[in-house]
Amino acid sequence: MGSLVVPPQFRHALSCMPVNPRVLFVIPGEEAGSSMIFAKRQAAAVSALVPVRCFFLRSRTCPWLIWKDLVRFRQVLCSWKPDLVHAQYGTVTAAFAAISSRKPLVITFRGSDLNPCPSMNRIHVWFSHLLSQLAALRARRLIVVSPELADRLWLRGKTATVLPSGVDTTQFFPGPRDAARRVLGWSSEPVVVFHAGRNPAVKRLDLARAAIDEARRTMPDLRLEVLSGHHDPAVVPDILRAADCLLLTSDYEGSPTIIQEALACNLPVVAVPVGDVPTRLRGVSECEVAPRDARELAKAVIRVVRAGRRSDGATKAMEISTIAIAHKLVDLYEQVALRRAV
Repeated sequence: MGSLVVPPQFRHALSCMPVNPRVLFVIPGEEAGSSMIFAKRQAAAVSALVPVRCFFLRSRTCPWLIWKDLVRFRQVLCSWKPDLVHAQYGTVTAAFAAISSRKPLVITFRGSDLNPCPSMNRIHVWFSHLLSQLAALRARRLIVVSPELADRLWLRGKTATVLPSGVDTTQFFPGPRDAARRVLGWSSEPVVVFHAGRNPAVKRLDLARAAIDEARRTMPDLRLEVLSGHHDPAVVPDILRAADCLLLTSDYEGSPTIIQEALACNLPVVAVPVGDVPTRLRGVSECEVAPRDARELAKAVIRVVRAGRRSDGATKAMEISTIAIAHKLVDLYEQVALRRAV
């Protein structure tokens, strides 16, 4: 068999292409705390495969702090010399990355950066979404965490890569319910977990409470455990292992990480059809997709809690583990790096 002949026009490109492209993640928020924890975990997973550094954009509203971050960002670009920049959110974060660097840009859109946000100021939402759309024009590649988000891109939506954030299966995995309850100090009452995050109005905490109030007519001792955006991330795996059900009632979602984490812990889920949730729950035992109605959600919660069985979601969660997603991201980075070299 003859040797492979590389066309002359590609020889220089291949010789210049980074074998392990250096990736600079731009993440909104502070380095410490639970904010954007899924992006931080993704960065950690990718760093096992290629060099990664994280830049935390500390403010998206104060011009003076944004200017200081711009100076700091350019210092990082000059000293670390990444091969590409990956903005981990749209709106100001993506616009900041698009304007501040000439490096090839990858943007991941995660939900509220493109989805409607009825509980927020309309002008603020319109301007933020406009920044997302403009930044998308500058990006080399676009990633969306659900197909619905691709449809919200004005241009290039059909070429966007659908890739969820992934779940850290080294932290989220099945375990004995009673053992987790002992760790948390919970008693034996049935518990439904709801993730309100930092925006309970969009997550529809009101609907979740209405559904649980309805369910309590049949199960008076049913308790609703509400997770806020301020919960210690280290405690969440035990909460999911200790609970009887996860309830999700959001008006809008991309690919909710809490669903992936519940699946990884074999926690049954009751959810409305939003984002990629129906796809994630398809074929998983002890999980139900119910209409956005308090009575229907209550009926589903009662069925799932009374059954008292765990789901088999952990097997499906392996398909979207952070390391599995990391390998797909690195493939995408190498494509971007190759195109740049050519």
